[in-house]
Amino acid sequence: MTGVPASAAGGSPSAKGASGASGAPGGGKPVRAGTLGAAAVNQASLWNIANLLTMLRLVLVPGFVALMLADGGYDPAMRAWAWAAFAVAMITDIFDGHLARTYNLVTDFGKIADPIADKAIMGAALICLSSLGDLPWWVTGVILGRELGITLLRFVVIRYGVIPASRGGKLKTLVQGTAVGMYVLALTGPLATLRFWVMAVAVVLTVVTGLDYVRQAIVLRRSGLAERLAATEGAER
Repeated sequence: MTGVPASAAGGSPSAKGASGASGAPGGGKPVRAGTLGAAAVNQASLWNIANLLTMLRLVLVPGFVALMLADGGYDPAMRAWAWAAFAVAMITDIFDGHLARTYNLVTDFGKIADPIADKAIMGAALICLSSLGDLPWWVTGVILGRELGITLLRFVVIRYGVIPASRGGKLKTLVQGTAVGMYVLALTGPLATLRFWVMAVAVVLTVVTGLDYVRQAIVLRRSGLAERLAATEGAER
């Protein structure tokens, strides 16, 4: 009646379909749908391949323990299956972090669950081996103490920065996993002697890299405090 074209009065049909199809004033419904859609996308991102591998590693822990302790812990066949579970866990540890960084699949869940899964499978293996008398308890104490201590240290200094994984740390992880895997298998003869020396190297690397992380943490904290002090002095001028 006013002579104003329908496209001007009510907007284009496509615009009305996008904003007014719900009948809610102000397009409230589409905003809510957008919010729900974003939430669905965020929820779906949790189930990416990197997180699935981390979850698999967590699920393997009780299965590994059951296989390791089956029939008193000295059945070669069960120990071989336990080694297979441990090997899968170690392999997924290599790939999940690489996939997360390469394909931008890093999530809060992954940041928390990945180190927990790492410590869980290694801790379970060491504790089982020591409880069966295959590995001295002091070795288990040194390795687990180092791993837990460095993890706590990372959280303490995270306000000043992140301590990157060093080549020594990566080598330690490789040698440590190899040594523990050899102890999981029911080896005898020369191989049993070889695993002793591999574990000795793993313990040395564990201690040396642990001390290096402590040094890095001290340097990082000092530099962080110096930067804060300089920023405070600059603000006061």
